[in-house]
Amino acid sequence: MMGTRKLLGFLAIAASSASLLSMQTAMAQDNPIDSLTPVTDEMLADPPDGDWLMWRRTYDGWGYSPLDEINKDNVGDLQLAWAWGMSPGGRSQETPLVHDGILYLQNSSHLIQALDGATGDLIWEYEYELPDDVNPSGERSKAIYDDKLIIATRDAHLIALDAKTGQLIWDKQVANYEHGFAFSSGPIVANGVVVQGMTSCSNAQPGGCFFTGHDVDTGEELWRVHTIARGDTPEGNSWNGLPLESRHGASAWITGSYDPEQNLIFAGVGQPYPWNVEIAGLTPPSSDPNVTNEALYTNSTLAIDVTTGELEWYHQYLETDSLDLDYAYERILVDLPFNGEMRQQVVTTGKIGIIESLDRTTGEWLWAQETAPQNVVLSIDPDTGEKEINPEVIPVIGETTFNCPADPGAKAWQATAYSPRTETLYLPTVEFCSNTTVNPLDPGEIYTGGGLQTFARVPHPDGDGNIGQVRAINLTDQSEVWQYRQYAPITSSTLPTAGGVVFVGSLDRKFMALDDETGEVLWESGPLSNSLESFPISYEAGGKQYVAVVANWASGLGRLASLTPDIRLPADNPATLYVFALPD
Repeated sequence: MMGTRKLLGFLAIAASSASLLSMQTAMAQDNPIDSLTPVTDEMLADPPDGDWLMWRRTYDGWGYSPLDEINKDNVGDLQLAWAWGMSPGGRSQETPLVHDGILYLQNSSHLIQALDGATGDLIWEYEYELPDDVNPSGERSKAIYDDKLIIATRDAHLIALDAKTGQLIWDKQVANYEHGFAFSSGPIVANGVVVQGMTSCSNAQPGGCFFTGHDVDTGEELWRVHTIARGDTPEGNSWNGLPLESRHGASAWITGSYDPEQNLIFAGVGQPYPWNVEIAGLTPPSSDPNVTNEALYTNSTLAIDVTTGELEWYHQYLETDSLDLDYAYERILVDLPFNGEMRQQVVTTGKIGIIESLDRTTGEWLWAQETAPQNVVLSIDPDTGEKEINPEVIPVIGETTFNCPADPGAKAWQATAYSPRTETLYLPTVEFCSNTTVNPLDPGEIYTGGGLQTFARVPHPDGDGNIGQVRAINLTDQSEVWQYRQYAPITSSTLPTAGGVVFVGSLDRKFMALDDETGEVLWESGPLSNSLESFPISYEAGGKQYVAVVANWASGLGRLASLTPDIRLPADNPATLYVFALPD
């Protein structure tokens, strides 16, 4: 590990601890972390413009920066301010957090670091020790509240570190990783409760996944909401008569968004496992009139009371999903007119590329808008949102079927973002299809995990060769404002700013700035160290605006390689944080 080290104006010394390497300065008066203030509920509800305090910056999930020092007129002058090499050995879909100019970074190895956001100097670091049999891989997000930085781990722990020193405050095991449980995204803190979603529930664990609420001071679990319905209720009887031990999946990949007025978290749930409905036991439908087979709460939005853990309502977008086309990702909260009436909406986009909106006070379905080409949904009921599924795309044992999009989705975990400046949603998409084949269980074999389907991904037969897109969709009338297209897949989330630019990254190692009103490319970085498969942010440090993005280690999107075999990526470069700014 790191010993004594000089940092551009700092002399850092390694603090002795079994798990802590805390880098403190010898010149305390010059250490910017000394000015760090506690993060309050009020601050989370209305963050300072220069902070990035949670995954999508604000509770409403917009992923929007109100900073405007970097704008359409000067973004062409953007240049690298500093960079930071990260740990090798696992993919990193990282979202740095920034508070009072301090940038917090999680490496795939679970090395947590605090950096000076203006200079990139290391202030402290803490390494969480993963078990040897857990593959290192970074979480997508983390949380900060009061004096605590709260981290989720790949072995299903939540830990809280002192945001000023990196000292461990508490460590809570939420589930047993040896049973396959893990976290892929970090928590959100809402009304003083740490809310976290559990994933990796395809490993034949009975009853699927869950959301948990935890005491922010101790990590103690306060409540648990299961993502697979159970009990003798209409929801519990939606699994075709299967016993609980035969219901699998429903991972909670993303924690969700929060409405303080209602005290509700809105979060998504993934698909059932295995994907094939025959093997999953979801067909043929039961003859019992009290039993259905939509497999609740998969592919749904859950509205959960943060204080009590009560499920207030749910809406399922895609029942009995057999193609790994889940609706598990970000929920964007907007108040916009619909049919002449102002509605409090929760908007999400499934892997099919269909944007859908609900009234977030009632769960009533409002509207849908298709984006990328697809052949899965034949029609959508304009009143209820119920979908008619194309029977020709449903995988059948012994046959190969053709579906668009393929399983990674026209829209996947790369988050959309909303700009109040333009009332527009900026949506990263990929156009491609799949020849899908079922891998059946042998006679007498018991399901123990996995999707049990092979997806041979191919370009869309009617495509123009431009696999990656950014689509700008106006949320007031659901019209497409513009569309940017390129050969390389778009692999990062979008980042719109008050300066009128939208930042986004792609598989070919480039970071771009687009005009938020036209889609014109205003600036493009040279090729960076690796593909950009993360969540870019913008923040302020020392009175200056910065834009930051993490380039991955290897590629977590290798499944797109068959579409672009000429885009070659380094195999061994460590993940790298790149930070850009205007010249002084």
